[in-house]
Amino acid sequence: MIVCHCTNITDHEIRAAIDWMRASDEQAIITPGKVYHALGKSADCGGCMPLFLDTMRSSDNLEVPMQLRALRAGATQEKPDRGQPQGHRIPQQIPAA
Repeated sequence: MIVCHCTNITDHEIRAAIDWMRASDEQAIITPGKVYHALGKSADCGGCMPLFLDTMRSSDNLEVPMQLRALRAGATQEKPDRGQPQGHRIPQQIPAA
C-alpha cells in the first residue's frame, strides 16, 4: 500500500527500512526522519504522517531498546534547588536607605 503519495513510499519500504536499521544497530532510536533518510527521500507536505507513523508503530522492530527506556525517567526528575532564581529575569535589588 502506498503510504506517501508525494514521495511514493509504500508500507513495505517503511518496514524494510526499520528492519534494516534495527539489524545494523540494535540500540538505535528509529524516527520518521531516519526512515525517510534511509529511503533516500524527505517529507514533503506531511499529509501522510499519521499513516506513516501508524505503519512504523505496526513494525515489531520499532521498539525502544531496553537500555534506553529508563532514560526519560531520569530526565524528568526535578533538580535540587541551589538558591538560584527560577525565572529568567535578573532580580531587582532595592537600594539601601
